[in-house]
Amino acid sequence: MSKRLVVSALAGAVVVGGGAAATVALVGTADAAAPAGDPVIRRSASDPVIRRSAADPVVLGGAGTGALTFTTSVSDDSGIRGVKVLAWPESSHLAPKASEVAHVESATCEASSATTSVCTYRAPVGGRKDAADIPTGTWYMAVLVTAEDHGTTFSAKASAFTVTRHAG
Repeated sequence: MSKRLVVSALAGAVVVGGGAAATVALVGTADAAAPAGDPVIRRSASDPVIRRSAADPVVLGGAGTGALTFTTSVSDDSGIRGVKVLAWPESSHLAPKASEVAHVESATCEASSATTSVCTYRAPVGGRKDAADIPTGTWYMAVLVTAEDHGTTFSAKASAFTVTRHAG
């Protein structure tokens, strides 16, 4: 198994296995749009569009923030079937692929119109022991959007985040 798949499978297993706090507690402030150079993958102009993505700041350890909250606005003419999300560290140099993100946590989506949904993902931040092994620095949120007509759009860097530690 390749190193990319091992890291992604490990991250996915931690998220799906109830350790979401350890994997996704990695996120801090977000850019309003995808970072420059992010190859958003849409097979056709009729595939979903990722409009905006953001996350609340997260501080690991001590009197940290307690949860990661990530929100994205997505749209498609047929409506939105679902959104999958995965946080990954820039330091790994292993951006996930759409096929790897297809099997991780889902955001909860609420339709704001017939074609647009606002999707939110919330995960608790682990305790000091869980947070101790999480690297600080830049992280990205990968997003895979699936429309009702089964069209998909993938962004490995839908939003960039910074992880910090409580200074106490």
